[in-house]
Amino acid sequence: MGFLTAVTQGLVRGADRMSKWTSKRGPRTFSKSRGAKRTGVHAPDWKFVQVQEMVPEFVVPDLTGFKLKPYVNYRAPAGTDAPLTARALFLEAVAPAIEKDFQEGTFSPDNLEKYGFEPTQEGKLFQLYPKNFPR
Repeated sequence: MGFLTAVTQGLVRGADRMSKWTSKRGPRTFSKSRGAKRTGVHAPDWKFVQVQEMVPEFVVPDLTGFKLKPYVNYRAPAGTDAPLTARALFLEAVAPAIEKDFQEGTFSPDNLEKYGFEPTQEGKLFQLYPKNFPR
């Protein structure tokens, strides 16, 4: 945005809209910060009352004897895993059970619900077929 454009917008729309948003221009509750959440409320006499349910609770596991470091160097090589596709997920999760049942002779194409197949999407929150099916 050039200088003349900024000056023109300031004159046409009002210079007050172009100025910086600070705590003096905002409401009483606005304070410029780094986004930390409040841990309480201000009482009517403007005393701060801390609410225990609003205090964040950090659950840290016991890492005694853990050999890895918590830092990953940005020069570390990228992972070698291929991206997960529907075919790879099927071959990894469902295909072994189907092969096992086929070899035992208990496989039935009429009973595919056993392997996670859903013939209809009725009652689902996000229906995959036919309108929202990924192409």
